Amino acid sequence: MSQVPDINTLFQSAQDEGVLSTASMQALNVVDIGAQIQAGLGAPVDDVMASEVVLVTIMPDDSGSIRFSGNSAVVRAGHNTVLDALMASKQQDALLVHNRYLNGKVLYPYCPVNQAVRMDKHNYDPNKGTPLYEQTVVLLGTVLAKTQEFADNGVPVRTVTLIITDGADEHSNRTQAKDVKVIVDDMLRSENHIIAAMGIDDGGYTDFRKVFREMGLRDEWILTPGNSQTEIRKAFQIFSQSAVRASQSAGNFSQTSLGGFGV
Repeated sequence: MSQVPDINTLFQSAQDEGVLSTASMQALNVVDIGAQIQAGLGAPVDDVMASEVVLVTIMPDDSGSIRFSGNSAVVRAGHNTVLDALMASKQQDALLVHNRYLNGKVLYPYCPVNQAVRMDKHNYDPNKGTPLYEQTVVLLGTVLAKTQEFADNGVPVRTVTLIITDGADEHSNRTQAKDVKVIVDDMLRSENHIIAAMGIDDGGYTDFRKVFREMGLRDEWILTPGNSQTEIRKAFQIFSQSAVRASQSAGNFSQTSLGGFGV
């Protein structure tokens, strides 16, 4: 039986290796965040036979505005499109996927693509708030912890993460954009991580490029589809292609990450 990794030990290990700065450690050291991160770690390292691993992590927005805008079905379909694209990839055996909704529900922890749960109307009913900063810290903390778990076992890891929202942050109590940014900065500096975002138009209220830039994301990894099913579907397809490309580019990953969606 594989031992459950200790989150604090993983983060300490990342800090010792210079992956995480003190500022990131402080941002990640929020009360109760450890249990939330633990819930996403999923498949033990020993169960993964690949010599290198790509983690694909998705955070769909489950706020009420998705439903009010009539976008529940297209977000579900978009997530499932990503799974289909990864399933068809030659690298499928090296891929682990994880889905955590914007309000913290883990649909599935890290697992092989063929074990991932597809989104449907029974497991996705967007009716909550928008704790964008707080949950992004949890999400990236999970990516970092899983990355470190593999790294500590000598397995090289690359990661591709997608954050989806159709509104600005409204419900983060303890976390601000700058807390997210210190973590993103550390991750991007290591050149093993792609962090992408999709801001679905909310009628012009939110400048998503500004929101995501303040969170540290690079402009070339920000998608801003209009509030139509066609545009949202297309944005998911663009992300799917990028995730597959990133999974196939062990030697050129940093080049892929610098190129953004436009590559």
